[in-house]
Amino acid sequence: MTTTVGPATARIPGSKSITNRALLLAAAALGPSRLGDPLVSADTVAFRSALEDLGVRVTDDGRDWVVHGTGRGPHGRARIWCEDAGTAARFLPVLAAAGSGRFEVDGTDQLRARPLGPLVRALARLGADVATGPDGGLPLVIRTNGLQGGELALDSSTSSQYLTGLLLSAPLMRTPLTVHAAGLVSRPYIDMTVALMRRFGAEVAQGPDGRLRVDGGYRPTDLAVEPDASTASYVFAAAAVTGRSVTVPGLGRDSLQGDLRFVEVLRTAGARVEIGAGATTVTGTGRLRGGFAVDMGDISDTFMTLAAIAPLADAPITVHGIEHARWKESDRIAAVAGNLRRLGVDVVEGPDRLTVHPGPVRGGVVDCHRDHRIAMSFSVLGLQVPGIVLDDPACVGKTFPEFHTEFARLFG
Repeated sequence: MTTTVGPATARIPGSKSITNRALLLAAAALGPSRLGDPLVSADTVAFRSALEDLGVRVTDDGRDWVVHGTGRGPHGRARIWCEDAGTAARFLPVLAAAGSGRFEVDGTDQLRARPLGPLVRALARLGADVATGPDGGLPLVIRTNGLQGGELALDSSTSSQYLTGLLLSAPLMRTPLTVHAAGLVSRPYIDMTVALMRRFGAEVAQGPDGRLRVDGGYRPTDLAVEPDASTASYVFAAAAVTGRSVTVPGLGRDSLQGDLRFVEVLRTAGARVEIGAGATTVTGTGRLRGGFAVDMGDISDTFMTLAAIAPLADAPITVHGIEHARWKESDRIAAVAGNLRRLGVDVVEGPDRLTVHPGPVRGGVVDCHRDHRIAMSFSVLGLQVPGIVLDDPACVGKTFPEFHTEFARLFG
């Protein structure tokens, strides 16, 4: 590792999670809402385009997006193309079902492979007629005259996005919605959803048994979109392994995003971490400590960042609680383990865990599985290991089109 040099300021784009949630919330409010500095990437553009296909007008001035909300679900007939965006495939079917008409929802083969069963069953119980593809997922055909609301039990053990999708469109249902989310994973994403819904005026109450009840409607709201904490994990990890110091402005102690907790994992691994009111700074100390296990179930989008740099630590690192990461853009546990082994790293894989042992790492080709997070995670390892090549470097366009340029500016 190199010695610490002066701090650098990273240019991290807006949060995908906040951008797509805010797009839907603004669409469901009656009137214009301005989203400041939204993420412009493949996933968010797909989400915005799908909303426009559903009759919501979205304009922009080159920096902000203005969503001209309709205050209701869509009406008529429409075809929604989700591209690769899991948030679009989980959130927009509920919005469509809360309207009236016939709606087709589809996406790429990669997105078709991702499960939708709990969401489809929930929509049927709420009153929609939903036909699925041959594997129970996309493409969907939704015939609907609105959703009833009421009480609902939802299997949330594989994704929190089913619950988020139902909550976001709940104010458009005929009666208040109460959901009991069994086996909920990635709880911080639900906390983010609830905070944003309240920002747009909905009433969300949580019972002592974890049930969530939604009442009231949305009002137009202007919102500044935070930098993406999951994306920031790569520059923070890069600072830790190179001995440099990197600051991400706009990500501070009041962030809505649970993935900012990743910096606490880096603190355990020996980095210096400062979380201020309006920025977070990580500084490498010249040593990456291992010898610990960490449950990253609540911040599973960042487990790959840690696993990719774990071979550089001074002792093994175990990540657990991440079984639901097998149903993301790829089977992320298997993909990370396979790539590390290809680079000569000793990895032990379990159903919900990985243990990565330190040791020499050789160059080689990383199979990105068309998964942006695998590409960005192994780019961090590539800062310290010559000869690491991504087989699909362009897949980062899903969330951070300028990733390689910014990474080279900071660490080249």
